[in-house]
Amino acid sequence: MLHAVIQTAAAAEESKNPLLPEVYDLVWSGLIFLILLVFFWKYVLPRVQKLLDERGEAIEGNIAKADEAQRKAEAALEEYTAQLADARAEAGRIRETAREDGKKIVAEAKDTAVAEASRVTASAQAQIEAERQAALVSLRSEVGTIAIDLASGVVGESLSDDAKAKAVVDRFLAELEADEARAGGKN
Repeated sequence: MLHAVIQTAAAAEESKNPLLPEVYDLVWSGLIFLILLVFFWKYVLPRVQKLLDERGEAIEGNIAKADEAQRKAEAALEEYTAQLADARAEAGRIRETAREDGKKIVAEAKDTAVAEASRVTASAQAQIEAERQAALVSLRSEVGTIAIDLASGVVGESLSDDAKAKAVVDRFLAELEADEARAGGKN
């Protein structure tokens, strides 16, 4: 008998398709699936959706901030470029002004040097003329003394009268100057 029950059970098992589940398995599986579906639909899915919405908003906010930062960076770059161009233009103007000032300083220095040279030349000429006059006066005095001594020796008498001697010497020197002027005019 036992053997017959085992054979009947084995025959019953052989007639069933092993790929098809039993009805009670399908009922319990469906019931658990519905419970899990309701639980996920009510509790998990709203939280996940809320989390995804918050993340989306944060990402959109960060993108907006990045766009704003990009616009500010571009504006700052444009401002920097403009300031750099202004600085270069200002540097060019300063260089040009410095060149012009340098030319003016050189011209003023040349003018000052020419004026100083003229002053020194005039001063030297005045000094030379003063020394020439002093030498001429000294020479006249010495020539007069020598001429009187020579004339005294030739004549044999003393020509010590100062007024007469001075007149003779002045006449003699005037004749010498006139001879020199005539000789200079011929050359």
